[in-house]
Amino acid sequence: MASRALSIPLPNGSRISLILAFPFVVIHILALGVFFVHFRWSYLAACLALVAVRMFFVTAGYHRYFAHRSYKTSRVFQFVMAFLAMTSAQKGVLWWAGHHRHHHRHSDQDLDMHSPTLFGFLWAHVGWFITDKYDVTPLEYIGDFAKYPELRWLNKYHLVPPIVLAAVIVFIGGWPLFVWGFCLSTVLLWHDTSTINSLSHLFGTRRYDTTDTSRNNWLLAVLTLGEGWHNNHHHFMASARQGFYWWEIDITYYMLKILSWCGLVWDLRKVPPHLLAEHRLAA
Repeated sequence: MASRALSIPLPNGSRISLILAFPFVVIHILALGVFFVHFRWSYLAACLALVAVRMFFVTAGYHRYFAHRSYKTSRVFQFVMAFLAMTSAQKGVLWWAGHHRHHHRHSDQDLDMHSPTLFGFLWAHVGWFITDKYDVTPLEYIGDFAKYPELRWLNKYHLVPPIVLAAVIVFIGGWPLFVWGFCLSTVLLWHDTSTINSLSHLFGTRRYDTTDTSRNNWLLAVLTLGEGWHNNHHHFMASARQGFYWWEIDITYYMLKILSWCGLVWDLRKVPPHLLAEHRLAA
């Protein structure tokens, strides 16, 4: 009863959790502080750098590794990736990857939690994330990684990584850097990531006739370090490379290649040649 009292009912039967929505709204409000602190180019640079670095660990960690196992790494670096991805304040690693696997199984069907074609843009972009309906980690989808106690601990205490990052930023640059380097960069990162749930199912081209509405969008691919090649990804989700062709910019994949040269990751899964050949023949 207490949880229902702290929520707002929606027409689709879900409820916006005030507990989940509160920090989301507060960080947005604090991000407006950039208009009230002294501007420095270093603050802007820190903001953009933290968007880019955290976006990489979201795409390479949360998505391509934990959700799709598109490459291999050590247990130590696995933890490092999970921790750094979680500085994005997008909940726990098992929560994120588990829900994403559920999304792929039910993409653009009634059980999909964030289909813009079924439930609207705002729901897909933001709404589902702050409802109590999807607050629980779907362990049945992520049992392979839930066996690691350190990942279960991180998932349970998912606020620890972003709080650590915020504390380090405050220690280095005080309130102005906190506003730019944590609050604004986190807001930009949230909405940047969410475009794949929303806009990538509404705008772009469809190379492959998948059972969902996924689309390739070059602009979103640039903004999300390669995630915008969404139709490619839904056609063959196991690939570490989502830009299937050389002209499709996929910065996350380029960085994974560099990490593979350093021995930190290995066995990057490739797109099967026959899938590329089939497209060329169809064209």
